[in-house]
Amino acid sequence: MTITRTAPAEVAVTPLSGNLGAEIGGVDAAEPLDDRTVERLRRALLEHKVIFLRGQLLDYDSQAAFARRFGDLTLGHPIYSAPEDRPEVREIDSRQGTRANHWHTDLTFVDRPPAIAFLHNKVTPPVGGDTMWANTVTAYQALPEPLRALADRLRIVHSNDSDYTDETVAARREYIATLFETEHPAVHVHPETGERALLVGGFARRAVGFTPQASRDLLRILQEYVTRPEQTVRWRWQVGDLAVWDNRATQHYAVHDYGAEDRRAERCTVAGTVPVGVDGRPGVVVSGDTSGYNAGIA
Repeated sequence: MTITRTAPAEVAVTPLSGNLGAEIGGVDAAEPLDDRTVERLRRALLEHKVIFLRGQLLDYDSQAAFARRFGDLTLGHPIYSAPEDRPEVREIDSRQGTRANHWHTDLTFVDRPPAIAFLHNKVTPPVGGDTMWANTVTAYQALPEPLRALADRLRIVHSNDSDYTDETVAARREYIATLFETEHPAVHVHPETGERALLVGGFARRAVGFTPQASRDLLRILQEYVTRPEQTVRWRWQVGDLAVWDNRATQHYAVHDYGAEDRRAERCTVAGTVPVGVDGRPGVVVSGDTSGYNAGIA
């Protein structure tokens, strides 16, 4: 890839909380970046799990180009179609019923959930509309040893037919017209850092080998460790903000406290790998075919 900068940017990293989150200064994501700057951003992302860049003037092409420096991009969404001229974008628009006000890791019902997500804010309500992130690595570390040992062996089925998809009857019907389910380890090993992270959240439906009631109880207990306040950071959006998060080590929640006001952003995602448990077993597809989602753009 051609390098157009002659010197690396002066990247400033300011942590935002004790367990995750950092604000990045000194980087213009709309401009071509040298490899050293991209590597510094990647290190900050892996350490802090979610990073934020204020005041970024991005259109579709420049956002996709920036995201592509971190890996191959997926299609905008495995279920919803994207505009033909913007296949790698997913518009998050509250006026179309897209609010994501549930704790979740993105798209865990596919066999290869996205590795990294890039969300660029376009419209911000005058009050409210923050997003919260949670660190699933430190949540795992906080589990008491007997629960951690159980989680290490647990397998969970994730589905698009979940509590996450309940905005309207019409939207839900479209979302679950085809059932997609994948069995993932409840604890997976991060492919870059080697850290263990909980893989639960809004798409998790049942624990393999347990009754429905026991499954609900297990998922609730694990999820409570993820969303404890000390595992979270909260971001107050401004127009032009770019959030980049490690989808392999976080959950997030878009707070819907802005009434009928508009909230809109655009997301690109870097393709991920199949999650692998601490026992070496990878996730497996139960139903549905989302292979085209990660096939890349020709």
